[in-house]
Amino acid sequence: MLNISENSTRKRINSSRYKSLLQVENRSSGQVIIRLSIAFLIILVVVMFLPWTQNITARGNITTLKPAQRPQTIHSVIAGRIEEWHVQEGDFVEKGDTILFISEIKDQYFDPELLGRTEQQLRSKEMAVKSYSEKVSALDVQIDALLKTSRLKLEQSRNKLRQAILKVTSDSIDFQAAQTNFEIARQQYQRFEDLYEEGLKSLTDLENRRLTLQKAQAAMISAENKLLASRNEVINAQMEIASIQAQYKDNIAKAEAEKYASLSQMYDSEVMVTKLQNEYMNYSVRSGLYYIKAPQDGYVTKTIQSGIGETIKEGTAVVSIMPARFDLAVEMYVNPMDLPLLDKGQHVRIQFDGWPAIVFSGWPNTSYGTYGGQVYAIDNFISDNGKYRVLVAPDPNDHPWPDELRVGSGTRNMLLLSNVLIGYELWRKINGFPPDYYKPVASKSSEKGS
Repeated sequence: MLNISENSTRKRINSSRYKSLLQVENRSSGQVIIRLSIAFLIILVVVMFLPWTQNITARGNITTLKPAQRPQTIHSVIAGRIEEWHVQEGDFVEKGDTILFISEIKDQYFDPELLGRTEQQLRSKEMAVKSYSEKVSALDVQIDALLKTSRLKLEQSRNKLRQAILKVTSDSIDFQAAQTNFEIARQQYQRFEDLYEEGLKSLTDLENRRLTLQKAQAAMISAENKLLASRNEVINAQMEIASIQAQYKDNIAKAEAEKYASLSQMYDSEVMVTKLQNEYMNYSVRSGLYYIKAPQDGYVTKTIQSGIGETIKEGTAVVSIMPARFDLAVEMYVNPMDLPLLDKGQHVRIQFDGWPAIVFSGWPNTSYGTYGGQVYAIDNFISDNGKYRVLVAPDPNDHPWPDELRVGSGTRNMLLLSNVLIGYELWRKINGFPPDYYKPVASKSSEKGS
């Protein structure tokens, strides 16, 4: 009873007759509350000194470490018409296996003998190039022969010129001798004529001297004629040298002009050969593109195009493939304010969607169903969602990730920071302070090594 009134009823009521009233009067509830409060305070103080692991939580999904191991779509390089499918969704394909066969839809490639005819044109042009090359070689031989012949002809003409010059010299000497004889004969005739007039010489002697004078004059005229003829031979030899030089220069120039014309035609043919080779290789490669093949081992996850007879354009996605061999990783996105707290090699606890787990964010070692990871890469540029992407690889020192995981499934991630007391963590959150900034040991050792 509370006994708050001065008129007590304790004496009027026999409490032994009422068990419930007797129990209530004998209960010490105040002491129990005090004991409970003291025990709660003791537990609270103890909890305040328990360790707590600071962490950053973020959602993510499973991906692969290497870009070549991620799901990919296979595209058609050329436009075509679907003729035959060789796979269906869920099939396993090896590298090089045919997935789809398409036929040509462009009219410039309709000819079934396109490769053969292009190869025939290529061979013809190659033979034309060879013919022009041989013609150029023959013209080189002809030019060499003309040069050699011209040198011989010029040497022969120069020798003839030298002979003519020497003959002129000889005839000039003969002419001078004939002039001397004529002058002597004339003087003798003059003396005989004077002696005849004086009666000292007979008319016969005078006539003999006149005949001698005429003979000397005739010999002089003949020598002069020979000298003039020799001079004409010198002029003719000079003209012959000039004519030979002009003739052979003209012939050599014509041969060189024909040679360069052949070279030009040969180069044009080589250009055509190069173009035909390019076209032939393009046609050959294009014929191989009719069969769309698997770039690597994997599973056909979805056929994007369907049916028979459907036309597709260049670059159209045909099927999507998931590679058979891949290294799993987790990509997650963190807020910009948490980015300075991250570093490569930092430990992460991961909870995969669909896998049962009991998680204590502050005590990761006591959690059940989570797997370990390490920060593998951190983007240096912000993503479209306003966060930074972090790539997490499996921790080699922890339990291996389940083999049944599939790329694209979701995850819940905890990036582990420093270990603090629960009291400090409550004080930090009440005051709105960020988690403690620190560098992992692995990062410090790598910095010292560098």
